[in-house]
Amino acid sequence: MATGSLRGVLKEYSSTLSVLLHVCDWVWIALTGWLAHWIYLGRPSLPGFYEAAILVGVLLAALVFPRFHVYRAWRGASLIEELRLITLSWATVVAALVFIAFVIKMGETYSRGWALIWAALAWFGLIASRILLRRLLKWMRARGFNQRRIVIVGADELGREVAARISAAPWTGLQVAGFFSDPDGPPETGVGPYPVIGSIGDLPAYVEREPVDQVWLALPLKEEEKVRDLLYALRHATVDIRFVPDLFGLRLINHSVTDVAGLPVMNLSMSPMEGFNRLIKGLEDRILALLILVLVSPLLVVIAVGVKLSSPGPVLFRQTRHGWDGREMRIYKFRTMVEHREEDGRVTQARRNDARVTPFGAFLRRTSLDELPQFVNVLQGRISIVGPRPHALAHNAFYKEHVDHYMQRHKVKPGITGWAQINGYRGETDTLEKMRKRVEHDLYYIENWSIWFDLKIILLTVFKGFVGRNVY
Repeated sequence: MATGSLRGVLKEYSSTLSVLLHVCDWVWIALTGWLAHWIYLGRPSLPGFYEAAILVGVLLAALVFPRFHVYRAWRGASLIEELRLITLSWATVVAALVFIAFVIKMGETYSRGWALIWAALAWFGLIASRILLRRLLKWMRARGFNQRRIVIVGADELGREVAARISAAPWTGLQVAGFFSDPDGPPETGVGPYPVIGSIGDLPAYVEREPVDQVWLALPLKEEEKVRDLLYALRHATVDIRFVPDLFGLRLINHSVTDVAGLPVMNLSMSPMEGFNRLIKGLEDRILALLILVLVSPLLVVIAVGVKLSSPGPVLFRQTRHGWDGREMRIYKFRTMVEHREEDGRVTQARRNDARVTPFGAFLRRTSLDELPQFVNVLQGRISIVGPRPHALAHNAFYKEHVDHYMQRHKVKPGITGWAQINGYRGETDTLEKMRKRVEHDLYYIENWSIWFDLKIILLTVFKGFVGRNVY
């Protein structure tokens, strides 16, 4: 296998690996509960009330561990911090079990020796699994698996320190591709073994052209204006952006700072759809989409016949749009307009009393029934049920130059419905202010995503998301 294909092999299966780690934790907790009973009470068979206690322990772990961010990406982060969170999360589960037993007055029913052995065995296994997993990842990364290619902005002392520390910690799986230097500083062709690829102004084009996973900004805190300008220049990019402030001589308490290879790193632009979140979102989408398609299948047939009779042309309208990370994809809708072709790649939004819209198509658009084929796109994994609405490529090309952070909408999969739509920002965007409001709501959704937020949006869509004053 070529090095390039090895580099991201674990990234491709990150969702599967994350759920596997969840399941392994649950199985280990259940197994140690049974093993503790055998060790202390000398019987491998479990009474029913012991089985119930173990089941409750597994369910509590499934709820509590994600709250302590046990399953977040730990690449390069402190082992001590990971073990501390594992210990706190398991201690919380044990405390909750004790509290439940006290409330339901069953504390005397269970052996205290069994409970102590179970707690100790489970904790030891959870700790050992993380240590072994780190050793396995270190071994794999040393052989070219699961690498991340990064570029460093800033070739001065701070940037050199960053590169040196990353080079001294190959177990992180981070590869420095090179530097982008400050054009106001002295010209340089290389920093140690790493090339100076260009000046800061060259970075946006390089990121768009080359396979870069992360951009690290190694700039002094006093350069906040330069950082702001650089973030604006990278507003169309979907790479992860991290800021390495010059904080080595300071003690700073800040929840946005993480530790990577001993470096204080601020996450500035990261997608929430990583690891277990990505898996949960995918399951939510496919289960609901399949259920909805089964329920509305007779309606799909009726609408397809209506579209065919309304005007000559295909039943489905297909259009290329930008999806997750800005990649192009094809979406499906029921055709609502007469067939026509626009020149110069333009895409004109539907307007009130638009002559291109058929009478039957107008009904479909007002009721959002034209959107139903997009549930097939959801099953294909191209879009989600909830997310920022995908726009035509021509609209993206225009608005990304006129609305700040517009392309950050593509940090997640686009959706059939979204936070912007249920707040009234759907349909024609005939002013920049309307699009700014839509983007503002889309970014709020991305920053505050949770499975409960998705379910809230779906529920609100049922009551007020299918129709709107701007839909025509």
